[in-house]
Amino acid sequence: MNVRRLQKSVFRRGSKTYFNSSVFFPPAVKRDVYALYAFVRVADDFVDTIPQDANGFYSFRRKYEHALMTGSPSDDPIIDAYIELATRRDFDPAWTTAFLHSMELDLTKKVYASVDETLEYVYGSAEVIGLFMSKILQLPEEALPAACMQGRAMQFINFIRDIDEDVTFGRQYLPASETSLTNLSEEATRAQPDEFRRFLKLQIERYLGWQKQAETGYRFMERRYFIPVKTASDMYNWTATRIINDPFVVYQKKVKPAKARIYWTILANALFS
Repeated sequence: MNVRRLQKSVFRRGSKTYFNSSVFFPPAVKRDVYALYAFVRVADDFVDTIPQDANGFYSFRRKYEHALMTGSPSDDPIIDAYIELATRRDFDPAWTTAFLHSMELDLTKKVYASVDETLEYVYGSAEVIGLFMSKILQLPEEALPAACMQGRAMQFINFIRDIDEDVTFGRQYLPASETSLTNLSEEATRAQPDEFRRFLKLQIERYLGWQKQAETGYRFMERRYFIPVKTASDMYNWTATRIINDPFVVYQKKVKPAKARIYWTILANALFS
């Protein structure tokens, strides 16, 4: 399997909504997006398996850091392609350090007590992804705060959507101090359904506020970039609506739009945006 095919496979496996939206980027941008998301998905997969592969993660990080420091190739084509991308698109190395720090937190930290703790994790796991994307799309510096907000908003709705999955890891990213629920297992939330609905409503309102800030950056995008990004955010908004209408759906399935919905939204955005 060649590198680009490998990157595409890793990206498709890890992110249905964004992968299906990103296929409408121009070819050169799409190649860069695949290189980025392959790197972050591989790192994330080490910490999101059961059992977690801590040794695999630390080996991956050491290979990246050694290749970056020495300028010599690693033995991993995903890492080498990412470093080439990062150099060519002028990524700040601190962004990658922050990303890897957040991935390491998934090995050591389980419950986030406050929104400030959650946002420390979100900066590295998602806001920097928005910064990477802003460099790939060659957006101006004024767009960077909105790019951070886009990453933050999308990550936060993922936390809400993936509550049940995270319970299996013993994780709770949503701020525990903001609810009287002892945890977010289905048993605990079914025992206090009104409190669970109130708590999720608060978190989705927070997401919507951040998403609104993210949309202030759309004016900086060329139309060919705007349409895939807006489609992805539209799909996250759809997910939020489904969950707010039926919060307990998060225990029944992972709420994700069908491919047909994504493609129809792409078409609508192309015609009417």
